Amino acid sequence: MSADKTIFITGANSGFGRALAVAALDAGHRVIGTVRSDATKQAFEALHPANAFARILDVTDFDAIDGVIAEAEHSVGPIDVLVNNAGYGHEGIMEESPLGEMRRQFDVNVFGAVAVTKAVLPFMRARRRGHIVNITSMGGFITMPGIAYYCGSKFALEGISEVLGKELKPFGIAVTAVAPGSFRTDWAGRSMVRTARSIADYDALFDPIRQTRAERSGHQPGDPAKAARAILTLIGSDDPPAHLLLGTDALTLVRGKLASYAAEIDAWEAVTRSTDG
Repeated sequence: MSADKTIFITGANSGFGRALAVAALDAGHRVIGTVRSDATKQAFEALHPANAFARILDVTDFDAIDGVIAEAEHSVGPIDVLVNNAGYGHEGIMEESPLGEMRRQFDVNVFGAVAVTKAVLPFMRARRRGHIVNITSMGGFITMPGIAYYCGSKFALEGISEVLGKELKPFGIAVTAVAPGSFRTDWAGRSMVRTARSIADYDALFDPIRQTRAERSGHQPGDPAKAARAILTLIGSDDPPAHLLLGTDALTLVRGKLASYAAEIDAWEAVTRSTDG
């Protein structure tokens, strides 16, 4: 990847966003990062006085997004790579979790990513080049009890990314959904929203899962700095993939899911075929 790219990263003040910003700046790229406060804006721009540019933006403030993107294009320069990283995890048994928490989960993880993408696309399409990277999750392929809203949002973003890639290919714009496994970020810690327990029937299933996730927070196998380097490799590729898994756990679990899915399709093939004609 040449050293004159401008990368726009949402949610750049922590986790994957910050790790990628640091790696990109170290590699000589310009980085525009969205943050949520004046304090985090100053801290982000201090990473590199010449090449780090912060913009205050909540990705659910949909009316503000177009203006932020247009201003960044004008003030900093053409955005070569958009990384939709802003997001968070919701944990809770579905029957116990209010619909409002689902709406918030989708507003941030899905609608926010789509809104920012829609704001960037006219500029990329006019230039006939660009790369959109959507940070999804292995939870966009596999599932486990207690994260229905989160998995739903990431399944949605995976599907949207795949369709968008097909729509934008004629214009020289690539789209990649990057699905990390378990990494040492704040995802399972301070940034996770947890619904309070209320139905005892789920205790045996879910209480051990919630306890284990909390205990492992900060001790996950994935290294965010290495993930950042992997993403830089991705956006430096002349032929980027539509999907990229990050982490051995993601690789193992997704391969297992696909194998199980294939076996189930085979087992029910006769019923599937019986509906034709």
